[in-house]
Amino acid sequence: MHNAPAPFSHEAVLALLDDPSPAVRKALLAHFTAQGEPARLFLENLAANGGRLLSTHARGYLEELKFTDPVSEFRDFIRSLNYELETGALLLARTVFPDLDVGLSCQRLDDLAARCRELIAEPLSVREKCRIMNRVLFHENGFRGNAEHYTDPLNSFLPIVLERRKGIPLSLSIVYLLVAQRLGIDLEPVGLPGHFMVGCYLEDAPLFIDPFEQGAFRSPEEVFAFLKAGDHHPKVSDLAPTTVREVLCRSCRNLVNHYTAAGDAVRARLFTSFVEEFESTYERHAQP
Repeated sequence: MHNAPAPFSHEAVLALLDDPSPAVRKALLAHFTAQGEPARLFLENLAANGGRLLSTHARGYLEELKFTDPVSEFRDFIRSLNYELETGALLLARTVFPDLDVGLSCQRLDDLAARCRELIAEPLSVREKCRIMNRVLFHENGFRGNAEHYTDPLNSFLPIVLERRKGIPLSLSIVYLLVAQRLGIDLEPVGLPGHFMVGCYLEDAPLFIDPFEQGAFRSPEEVFAFLKAGDHHPKVSDLAPTTVREVLCRSCRNLVNHYTAAGDAVRARLFTSFVEEFESTYERHAQP
């Protein structure tokens, strides 16, 4: 599914680009669509440097295909300050896998929520609804923490986590939050030092859920004990909800570390640039 596209033949396409036949145009549109990113780069180069006639045809195909640049789209999202978790997670994934089927990811989340809905018989407390979510996600569908290959960058991309049903604490928490959102369950992301959980603040005492550990429920005291066991010095503020901006920025930081560990300096630099974009955008808009 994630293989690189087949080589793109410039010569064959150049010979047909100005052909007025509707059948040839239809075939070229299908070819460019299948090629994706290489076709976009080829047409953009031609539009800029191909001479008057070829440039005109190249621009026409670019306009009709509505090719987009996923990296630029994600940067625009960061600068927009309009941070919505599902949109941001999917845009982030497309920066590396531009041909991912976003609709399929949304359908998978819809299906998980629909199964939970079948099992929820109101009135139920949030805790009881989360138990049903745990059953559907972790027992029926086999979502789990990828402890064996924790630093695999694929663990951080929402569509691939939904496909492989394994991830790291942050990405599994995103899945949990997006299913809960569809069910109208008010949960929050919680970015602990060195770990990530989901929090519910609706009851007398907060409830924390660890999707990396099959949705285990934790009290504030148990979360503090967990952090101390990892040589952290927990503060009450560690238990507060995390903004969507920070969830996505932290996902980018994880990818910097994981691509660095994998020896992929190009992608490590790409995600470093996203972290810097999040931080500079925040600083600009946080000024009084």
